[in-house]
Amino acid sequence: MRGDKRGDAHSDAHGDAHGDEELTVRDPVSAPDAEGTPRRTTRRFPLFTKDTARPEGGGRAAAGDAPAPARQWPILAVLVVVALGLLLTALDLFRVGTILIGVALLGGAVMRWILPGVGMLAVRSRFTDITTYGVLGLAIVLLALMAQPNPWLVIPFLKGALHFTVSS
Repeated sequence: MRGDKRGDAHSDAHGDAHGDEELTVRDPVSAPDAEGTPRRTTRRFPLFTKDTARPEGGGRAAAGDAPAPARQWPILAVLVVVALGLLLTALDLFRVGTILIGVALLGGAVMRWILPGVGMLAVRSRFTDITTYGVLGLAIVLLALMAQPNPWLVIPFLKGALHFTVSS
């Protein structure tokens, strides 16, 4: 009879150890470490997560001996443009400021697509990041262009849908 319900091979009902060998599986299921050996050779997940995988392209954008701002320049570029857009929006240039915010996100999507390493701009997989930055950036730009009064972009079928919704 085993002491815990998981069936740990190291203890029995009294907590005594049964030996120094661990349960192993012939085909390792974890990624290899720097030496090429698998870090975890059991199919059982650890009780506590000790590390997470870095997203693809999440490495430094510059050499390791460069200062921190230089290593993280892609996200800093996006954040500076977003901050400038927020400043313009606060200074009563709503349309230009929000377009700038959307363009910053679109620029982040382009950098995520083109650059091999973007540092902290990489959050999830490359596809997910590009899709998220691109869709949000495009939506912000389109909404800024269609903002009232005097929209810079008029989409005819949306005007008809809005009239139908408001007049009914």
